[in-house]
Order: sequence, then C-alpha cells, then structure tokens
Amino acid sequence: MIELSDFDAVIYDMDGVIIDSEPYWKATEIDVFEKVGIDFEKVGGEKTVGLRIDEVVEYWYGRYPWKGLTTDEVVQLIMTEMINKVSSQGMPLEGVIESISFFSEHDKKIGLASSSYHNLIDAVLERLGIRESFSVINSAEDLKYGKPHPEIYIKTAQELNVDPTRCLVIEDSMNGIISAKAAKMKVIAIPDGTHSPDRRIVLADQVEESLITLINSGIKS
Repeated sequence: MIELSDFDAVIYDMDGVIIDSEPYWKATEIDVFEKVGIDFEKVGGEKTVGLRIDEVVEYWYGRYPWKGLTTDEVVQLIMTEMINKVSSQGMPLEGVIESISFFSEHDKKIGLASSSYHNLIDAVLERLGIRESFSVINSAEDLKYGKPHPEIYIKTAQELNVDPTRCLVIEDSMNGIISAKAAKMKVIAIPDGTHSPDRRIVLADQVEESLITLINSGIKS
C-alpha cells in the first residue's frame, strides 16, 4: 500500500478521474467518426482512450482514411461537442473534492496533467469550481508528445518543484498509466467504468475503486 510519506505531490489526470467525462468522449467520438464513415465501436475505439484528441483523430485517419472533412475539422467537431456537454452536464466524480482537501491537509502539492486541450480543461474547472485547487495545470496541447509519452508528467513535476520519484499520479487509462510510470512516478489507477476492463492496469502501483476508497483505506498514514 502506498504511504503518504512516499510522495510530496499529487498529480491528477482530468478525464475519468476528476470529471465523469468519459461517457461524453465515447458518445461524441462515436457520433463524429460516424460522419466520416467509421464505426468507432466496431474498430475498437477504446485503444485510443487517454491520447490527445489530435493524436486520436490522426490514428484513425491513418487506418481508415476518409474524404471530405479534414482531420482538423474532425478535431474541432469533437471539441465543440465536448465543451458543450461538459459545460452543461459535467459532474465531479466521487471523492474529488474530498481527496483534494485530504491531500492539501497533508501538505501535498497538487497538480493537474491532462491530455485534453486548454479550452476543455477551462470548461471543466469552471464547471466544477476547483481551478484554485491546483498549483500547476498542464495540457498536452502545449507539448510535442501526448500520453503515453511521459513529457506532461515530467513537466508538471518540474513546475511543482518536486522530484518525479516523489510524485503520486492518479490515472484511469492505460495510456495515462504508461505515461506516469515512464516518468518514474507512483501511480494509483481508478478504472473508468465506461470502458472495457484492461488487464494491463496491474502496471499501476495500486488500483482503487474510487477516490473515496483511496483516501479512506487506500493510503497509509
């Protein structure tokens, strides 16, 4: 079991960890990719969960090239719909507020490292009213590589002024777990129930059902 003394900072992923947005991503991608002739569920769309959205679109275009809409236009359609859904319907996942308070009370620095673009991060933080909870907020939109590359987690640790080995990451996707582990960080996985279970999740240092179970019994003081 991970102990509080093992780390000095907690870095949250956003989608599927802070906000219950994965159902929105899934529904939106199914709808938008249908417009370019791709059955997103049939082709196994879950394999791109956790990737930056431009990388998701490029991945599927590379396998099933379409005509008409450009990849940039497909990205924009997805982002517009996601922002609309989050802004009007977005809800925090169980234990988000409680866990942030818990880690703050134990003097842990708190950061956010998301594959999502800035405009979606802004929409989420505004909807949930938790922007001030994070000392550092990073989007993979600014970086050369998105998850599973470790760049975003390394950058976040640097800005928090904490050694990567002293950071605890909370993730829900396999690509996110790989990213954090590659950055030499401890990872707690909280699987998102929207997607099929991934046995590889055992790569995480610990698996919890929710942020509530994490702070109630999953962290040793």
